[in-house]
Amino acid sequence: MNIRFAIGQKEANALDTQGLRDRFLVDGLFQNDRMSLVYSHHDRMIVGGCQPIKKKIALEPPAELRAAYFLERRELGIINIGGKAEVEADGKKYSLNKLECLYLGKGVKKVVFASADSKKPAKLYVLSAPAHHSYPAVKYTRQKAAPVHLGDASTSNKRTVYKYIHREGIQSCQLVMGLTVLEKGSVWNSVPPHTHTRRMEVYLYFDLGAAHRVFHFMGEPQETRHIVMANDEAVISPPWSMHFGCGTSNYSFVWGMAGENLDYTDMDPALISTLK
Repeated sequence: MNIRFAIGQKEANALDTQGLRDRFLVDGLFQNDRMSLVYSHHDRMIVGGCQPIKKKIALEPPAELRAAYFLERRELGIINIGGKAEVEADGKKYSLNKLECLYLGKGVKKVVFASADSKKPAKLYVLSAPAHHSYPAVKYTRQKAAPVHLGDASTSNKRTVYKYIHREGIQSCQLVMGLTVLEKGSVWNSVPPHTHTRRMEVYLYFDLGAAHRVFHFMGEPQETRHIVMANDEAVISPPWSMHFGCGTSNYSFVWGMAGENLDYTDMDPALISTLK
């Protein structure tokens, strides 16, 4: 498990391109038949992913957690962005089609990931946050997430938002998670940009063509920075940083947060006219 310590505004402002990528970009998430994990000290979020093909992949506790099993003191959100997946949690089996979500609470001892068809492998993206209470396992389809249509083609940000783990959806201790799908011709996400110093956030960009890129903007509103991102790459956003992006084509992204509250709408907008 790769460890990323927390970093402040002044330190981030002094970083060059490679420095920003080393500290905030999460790549190589979906490697064949192995689990990849990154531990961020921002709200102690763990970002992970796997692509099971020839074998099942068990979610084992890294040594740094000092835990008997991964979810001994944690909760887990899982979103599948690939072919049909099979997830087993303490003997109970769940099937996840593309863009479906499964929540597993504190106390689940054995978690195993597999693909239903090795020729169409699943891509299982996971976020995990510390948990003080055990909530039941819940699966949501896209339809159950009550999709919300936002934006407009005239501003190139027509999109559909699916909210899975949040106060009015799947219950959790502090994890908030969902995804956004941009329509063809739309490229901007999370506009107007915003911060929320009460929570960190992670974006995973996917369904982006190999020749295309997303320019992910971060930093303070008057001290903006950017990271150029490819398909299936994630980026860590500290609580002090805004987060929005623009792609060279349409794409989708999973958003996930951990921190003080479960309110999806808790954000402090940064007017576009004030950005520098």
